[in-house]
Amino acid sequence: MLRDALPARPEARRMLVGTLFSALGRGLTLPFLFIYLTEVRHLSGTTVGLLIGWFGLLTLAVAPLSGSLIDRFGARRVVMPALLIEAVGVGSLALVGTTWQAAVALTLSGLGASTIWAGMNTVFTSITGEQERQRVFGLQFALLNLGIGIGSATAGSIVDTARPGTFQLIYVLDMFCYAGPFLILLSMPKVGRRLVETPTVTESGRKRGYAEVLRHKPFRRLMIFSVLLTVSGYAQLEVGFTGFATKIAGVTPQIIGYSFTANTVVIVLAQLLVIKKLQGRSRSRALAAVGGVFGTAWLVLGLAGYIDGSNVVLSAAIVILFGAIFAVGETMLSPVSPALVNVLATDELRGRYNALSSMVWGMSAIVAPVSAGPLLGAGLGGVWIVLVAAGTIAASLVALSLHKLITPEQDGRTATTAPGVLEPAPA
Repeated sequence: MLRDALPARPEARRMLVGTLFSALGRGLTLPFLFIYLTEVRHLSGTTVGLLIGWFGLLTLAVAPLSGSLIDRFGARRVVMPALLIEAVGVGSLALVGTTWQAAVALTLSGLGASTIWAGMNTVFTSITGEQERQRVFGLQFALLNLGIGIGSATAGSIVDTARPGTFQLIYVLDMFCYAGPFLILLSMPKVGRRLVETPTVTESGRKRGYAEVLRHKPFRRLMIFSVLLTVSGYAQLEVGFTGFATKIAGVTPQIIGYSFTANTVVIVLAQLLVIKKLQGRSRSRALAAVGGVFGTAWLVLGLAGYIDGSNVVLSAAIVILFGAIFAVGETMLSPVSPALVNVLATDELRGRYNALSSMVWGMSAIVAPVSAGPLLGAGLGGVWIVLVAAGTIAASLVALSLHKLITPEQDGRTATTAPGVLEPAPA
């Protein structure tokens, strides 16, 4: 099954290896930034919260510029410097001792992170055919979760707040993990070049750019779906889910860790099977199903709040089950969403399409904590569950409305007759 999911071109297979390398590094440090800066470097929790918020705002602000640069210069000329900047940023965190040093390190990391995801998706699109692109994006997501899971488990066995050197080690290792995708791109000089020469105006005299992307009605509808789903889904995991599970359901942080582990295990084990089942099926309806699965997961979590810690074992089991159910939706979303973005995109503006798509995550990360924190703080966990479940159902309805706006080919309901791998324009 794994062999069938692999892309035809060796360049794409090597890029997947790069994804695994960067994910390993991300997993090493992802769970520990707040702990490191507060308990090891002794910065105040408020200061660290502001620094992390600055990181999110920076990635959101720079993403549009990165899309324009990708279209103008080609993905490799943008992604490769971004990988180096990101590596320097995370490596610098090993040396921080003051607030301004942490701010500089996170600024560098944010500048790199704001570009890498959109650029990598553009690269993958250029070296895969339409028939295989959906499953390649799914495999990319599975490798991302596998790498993060392995990295987190490895770091968890290393770090010790009484020994600052253990935290410094994981940030240095994270820095070196970015060398993987950088060296892979460096070894393939023809990959990631500008796809086409981009004209400055359309035939009707309009200037090409983000305005043209935003005028694209199917893409606008897809972005509305993405915002609704992400605000009501992914973005609620860090604050909403953890807050509800601990304050309302009464489980320990260890159980939350088990829930995330269950999530990763389901993704890694089920992703290839889900990719196979989705092949040739409607993408818009698959996205609608994702909203239904996420909504079901939130309602299941609500049962743990209803028990309210009166049965510790049952509450724990429900919280862990939530992570597993949520993962099923992720395995459906991860191959379909980027494939649909890139089938709607034009070669001239592909970087901008991917940049706007990646911006959804930044916007949602700002909105979700603001919506979850006050409700959970006021003890209105039930209201929060209803709101996020309703948000996922609303996303499903938007996805169903998208079905009428796109062609059967764009919706993935008909097979293409040729691989359709995009060739770069001359440098």
